[in-house]
Amino acid sequence: MKILKALTVLILWLLVCFGAAYVGAFFTSLSVDSWYPTLIKPSWTPSGAFIGAVWSLLYTLMALAAWLIWLKAEGYSRHRALAIFAFQLVLNVAWSGLFFGLRSPGLASLEIIALLAAILATTWVFWRISTVAGSMMIPYLVWAAFAAALNWAIWYLNALNH
Repeated sequence: MKILKALTVLILWLLVCFGAAYVGAFFTSLSVDSWYPTLIKPSWTPSGAFIGAVWSLLYTLMALAAWLIWLKAEGYSRHRALAIFAFQLVLNVAWSGLFFGLRSPGLASLEIIALLAAILATTWVFWRISTVAGSMMIPYLVWAAFAAALNWAIWYLNALNH
């Protein structure tokens, strides 16, 4: 029965993370084929297919990390760690809403600072409970830092030309 409960919770974390991905993808779909191609982007901008593949891996790692925290922590420690995780996930979705939904790289470039801080806090809190869970958040932190640099470059390049 314990194994069934653990697997059920893993599936729930996968649904939560990929649910956030789905909402973010909805916002992205509002502009990715119309407005986004009109933007000036740096030469190091990855392809949409590559970005999608990376995000699929990252959402899987996030779900596994949250699940490990659920398994290892109890009480307040678990609640706090998973609340911070949930907050960063909300900020993750909000970034897509700002950048693609509102078509505002400027607002998104400010919001991504909060997102990076929340990912860093999540990574740190997870690490203190489980080094494996904390390690699983590091690729996300690195990718989000890259995304921030890309966001800022797009904002800068397009602000100069408008």
